[in-house]
Amino acid sequence: MQFSVGVEYALHSLFYLLGLPQGKVIGIKELSALHGISETYLSKVFTRLRKGGIVRSVPGVNGGYELARPASDISFWDIVEAVEGSAYIFQCAEIRQKNSLFSNEYALTPSSCPCLIKVVMSEAEDQMRNYLREKSLQWLMDQVTKDFSESKKQLITSWQKQSSS
Repeated sequence: MQFSVGVEYALHSLFYLLGLPQGKVIGIKELSALHGISETYLSKVFTRLRKGGIVRSVPGVNGGYELARPASDISFWDIVEAVEGSAYIFQCAEIRQKNSLFSNEYALTPSSCPCLIKVVMSEAEDQMRNYLREKSLQWLMDQVTKDFSESKKQLITSWQKQSSS
């Protein structure tokens, strides 16, 4: 199981939208320069985040992005789902129905007996999804910044002021 690098780009970039003053936005150019990542790819990630209701885009010369709702209401899973989609990672192809030893048995009642492998994999994915739903952007901010020095916090705030419009 592997999420695309877009999830990492999204989480790290959204961190810098946290705490922006009302009405201030940060552009893709500034975020991509900060992280040393592709502006084109980050733009595609933010398009998905916008469509997923995570961020709001502000058009224009001084445009950029801001969070679309409070950080406490945006979970890690919301971000993963916006970037990656909502499909389950494990896709059961019901190959047991092609099993030459029991093909007649499964052909008669395939839906009355769910595939136990699919059940276990789906339950595992549900646990992961629920865990990620418990972690919000606000939780991230609280956890990450609690050990920051005042100078590090000030450096972030200064960068946000310089980069926002």
